[in-house]
Amino acid sequence: MGKAAIVVERLHIGLHGSPSDIVNDVSFSIAPGEVLGLVGESGSGKTTVGLALLGHARRGAEIKGGSVRIGDIEVLELDPAERAHLRGRVISYVPQDPASALNPALRIGTQLREVLETHNFGKSADERRARIAEMMREVALPDTTRFLRNYPHELSGGQQQRIGLAIAFACRPRVIVLDEPTTGLDVTTQAHVLGTVRDLAAAHGVAALYVSHDLAVVGTLATRVAVMYAGRIIELGPALEMFQASSHPYTQRLIVAIPHLTGGRELVGIAGHAPSPGSRPSGCAFEPRCAFAIAQCREAMPALRPIADVHDVRCIRAEEVRAQAPARGGEIPRNGSAKGVQPVLSLQGVHAGYRRRTVLHDINLELAPHECLALVGESGSGKTTLARSIAGLHGDRWGVITYKGTALANVARARPRETRRSIQYVFQNPYGSLNPRRTIRQIISQPLEVFGNVKKDQVDRRVAEMLERVSLTAGYANRFPDQLSGG
Repeated sequence: MGKAAIVVERLHIGLHGSPSDIVNDVSFSIAPGEVLGLVGESGSGKTTVGLALLGHARRGAEIKGGSVRIGDIEVLELDPAERAHLRGRVISYVPQDPASALNPALRIGTQLREVLETHNFGKSADERRARIAEMMREVALPDTTRFLRNYPHELSGGQQQRIGLAIAFACRPRVIVLDEPTTGLDVTTQAHVLGTVRDLAAAHGVAALYVSHDLAVVGTLATRVAVMYAGRIIELGPALEMFQASSHPYTQRLIVAIPHLTGGRELVGIAGHAPSPGSRPSGCAFEPRCAFAIAQCREAMPALRPIADVHDVRCIRAEEVRAQAPARGGEIPRNGSAKGVQPVLSLQGVHAGYRRRTVLHDINLELAPHECLALVGESGSGKTTLARSIAGLHGDRWGVITYKGTALANVARARPRETRRSIQYVFQNPYGSLNPRRTIRQIISQPLEVFGNVKKDQVDRRVAEMLERVSLTAGYANRFPDQLSGG
């Protein structure tokens, strides 16, 4: 590997005014044209590391030590004005949610031109127009005046994400950080976006850090993969070797958890959850969940050491782990047919549309008690419209939807209170569905207060219980949404 485009050494990020670490002792480098995948479960510190490359820390966190070098530029030593000039020109960032990253009040062409003007890219308006046309061709979007006059909400999710990529690559940066940019996209659109990232990075010699929880996606894109757990890199090596000869128990469990459609098997999860900052042990943080753990694992934090050529691991039993193939899940148990059981939910001849355009045509399905029905399809196929129709969030529909034998009104506000309580909706984008001005406790307690099914003196206990059920602790209750990771 030639000279690195970016070098990160012993990066240390903690909570402001607290000795607790969020990220500690993180080191890696990325060569021009290389894509490094950074993976791990929610709360492992992936996004925190990605933002630190731009010299930024989220509210409540601060960069306490380490080094981030891009060429001869020490990012962490720059003042705020110098960092602002650096971002977009030398290093760019593509966020998880393209809709919130684009200005809804500005046309696409205006936003692209604004990026070039801010960084004085191009000597004239004609050069900038030519660059905008080139950017659009690079991300496989039309460069016509008509398309550039669109507002973000007039584009599909895949198109919005491609515009985000165009903006990120606009000024030919040396480094780009991508924070799960394909979350929520269908597999076809996802493949196009990933291909665009790979091609642009290789064509222009851009070093890319691809942050994701999805090891399968990273495996198709990245040259190398770094796995994070509890704020530290616990394994780093070539992508192919990581899948074939992973050497840390945590990495092996992540690989086993990747779903496969070639044969039905029960997924193997990881019992327990990662320790939060402030409660991490002095030894190996994965020890309480590890099948290979021995007493020595609790004594001290293992060093990140080489186990093969350009392959490092933070485990004292790495050789034994590497030699043992990970256990695969067993066959999925079949509970027999649900025939003869009264369906909880039934759709008969359901159509739905937007004004004069019909997007759902004659949908018929039933959902039995305890049954999980997967609804899949490409963007624009009508999945979300169908889900919103069931929840009473899309009133422009006809046909019959029944819940426990009772026909449902088109809109939620016209349904009985108990029905509204019984049919709940989990939105795709957590950042857009959580009120940024309310604490997690206030957000979770709101439905309890609205439906009145929990006494006031039991609300806090119920909030803590629900946080525990989704592998969070009661300590998160007083935080705001922007202080949490996307997961």
